[in-house]
Amino acid sequence: MLDSTGKKIKHQTKKQIKKVRRLISTKSKQIGLDPGTLIYTGERSKEPITFRVFEFDQNDFTEKVFQKVEDIFFCKESSKKCWINIDGVHNIEIMEKIQNQFNIHPLTMEDIIHTSQRPKLEEYDEYLFIVLRMFFYDNTLRELKNEQVSIILSGNYIITFLEDPGDVFDPVRERIRKIGTKIRKNDCDFLAYSLIDSIVDSYFHILEKIGEEIEELEDRLVVDTQKDDIQLVHRMRRNMILLRKSVWPLREVISVMQRNENDFIKTSTQIYLRDVYDHLIQIIDTIESYRDMIVGMLDVYLSSTSNKLNEVM
Repeated sequence: MLDSTGKKIKHQTKKQIKKVRRLISTKSKQIGLDPGTLIYTGERSKEPITFRVFEFDQNDFTEKVFQKVEDIFFCKESSKKCWINIDGVHNIEIMEKIQNQFNIHPLTMEDIIHTSQRPKLEEYDEYLFIVLRMFFYDNTLRELKNEQVSIILSGNYIITFLEDPGDVFDPVRERIRKIGTKIRKNDCDFLAYSLIDSIVDSYFHILEKIGEEIEELEDRLVVDTQKDDIQLVHRMRRNMILLRKSVWPLREVISVMQRNENDFIKTSTQIYLRDVYDHLIQIIDTIESYRDMIVGMLDVYLSSTSNKLNEVM
C-alpha cells in the first residue's frame, strides 16, 4: 500500500526497529564481560534517583522521601516492615551501593538495570526476585507505554525498582496509611501480593480502553472506511502482542508463587495469589479475543478497500 497511510505505518515500524536495535546494540557490548556487569539498557534520564520509604507495622507508620541512597540503609535492620520504592535505575554507582548494602546478587542487579527482562521469578538465599511489566496507555498516540518493575522480597523489607517516576501503586500507599488494614497487619509477602495485584488490575483498565477503541473502529469500518484506519488496526495489533508477551510469563510467575515452593510466601497469602491468577486468566482470554477481532477488522478493511476500488474502476 503506497499511500500516505503506508508511510505512517512504515514510520511506526522504524520506531520499533530502532528500539530493538538499541537493545541488541547494548547486549552486544556485554560480549566478553563478566556475569553481573552493570550496564544500563534503558533511555538515559536526567532526573535524580529518588527513594520513598514506608516503615510500618500494625499500629503506626512513617513515610519519607530521600535523595541520598545512604538514608535508606536503616531498613535492613528495622524492627518494622519497610517498603523502599526507588524511582530510577540509571545511576550505576548508586545501584552498586544498594547491591552491596542489601546483599543483592550481581546477576539480580544486572537484571534490574537491564530493563528489557520478561516477567520471571528467581529465588535466592536472602530474598525473592520478581520481574514484571507495568503499562500505561497514551490516549493521544493510542499506544502502550511500558516499563520494567523489579521487586526484591526479603524477610522484613521489600524493594521496588522503577525506571521512571509514576506508577499504579497509589491504592497500596493509601492502604498503608490507614490503620487496621490487612496490609498493615500482614508481612511483606502480602505487600508484594498487593503490588502485583495493582499492576494486574491496571491491565483491566487498559484493556477496557482498547476494547472501546476496537468497538468504535469496527463500527466505522463497516460504514465508512477511512485511510488512517489501517494504521489504527496495526497499532492495536502491536499493543496486543506487547500485552500478550508480558501477561503469559506472569501467569507462570504467579503459579509458582501460589504453590509455595519457597519460604518467602506464607500460606495465608496463597489464596490471594490464586485470585491474581484467576484475573490473569481473564486478561489472557480478553487479549486473545481482541487479537481475533483485530485480525477480522483487517480483513474487513481490505475487503472494503477492494470494493471501493472496484466501484471506481
